[in-house]
Amino acid sequence: MNVVFHIDELEKWPEAASNVKNLLKEPYKIAIIILVNGKAINGYLAPENQAFIATAGVTFHACNNAMRANKIAKEQLPKNVVVVPAGVLDLIELQAQGYAYIKP
Repeated sequence: MNVVFHIDELEKWPEAASNVKNLLKEPYKIAIIILVNGKAINGYLAPENQAFIATAGVTFHACNNAMRANKIAKEQLPKNVVVVPAGVLDLIELQAQGYAYIKP
């Protein structure tokens, strides 16, 4: 199974983290991607999100358009975050590959 969590509101980071932590407890092999765009991109810089961003078995994507709009450089992001050109396009591509879409 594959799933992409879409965070586009800064206040949704804790809910997404909770959803992912619960999902990781399940006995299934699940590929998990967190795609962040919009104002929520600032959550990558928040100290309270760093432990979640370091979660093993989870891939994190950052929308380059949102980064540009919020004046965030790639060097500011945690090292494990993958920058994608456009978050919306990333979501389309992931769903076309069979990823289930979750929006906390």
